[in-house]
Amino acid sequence: MASNTLASAALLLTLNLLFFTLVSSTYVPCPPPPKSHKPTHKSPPSAPKQPATCPKDTLKLGVCADLLGSVSVVVGSSRTKCCSLISGLADLDAAVCLCTAIKANVLGFNLDVPVSLSLLLNSCEKQMPAGYKCA
Repeated sequence: MASNTLASAALLLTLNLLFFTLVSSTYVPCPPPPKSHKPTHKSPPSAPKQPATCPKDTLKLGVCADLLGSVSVVVGSSRTKCCSLISGLADLDAAVCLCTAIKANVLGFNLDVPVSLSLLLNSCEKQMPAGYKCA
């Protein structure tokens, strides 16, 4: 009978260990408390940025004449005005824009086109595109 009691105790101890192991191994911590439910205001998607273009009114490019020294004004302000008109343009687009203005005689006097175009582009920190000819 002692062996029967010992076997029962061993079985009870084994079952207790088995159940406690199963219960403790399924422990999952509680999720964190939810954040406050304030309505989130999302800004509307911004409109796609329009690419820079040459001014439709080429007379605006008349301020670029000051950079060529035809009119004595404060060169810093004329440079800013002229360069702001072509600032967002790629080098080729800026060259075409200024070429059109020079050929249309918007600047007010006859110019040596390649030299004038190169001077205007350089003063606005643009490069004359390789192989581009203002014809």
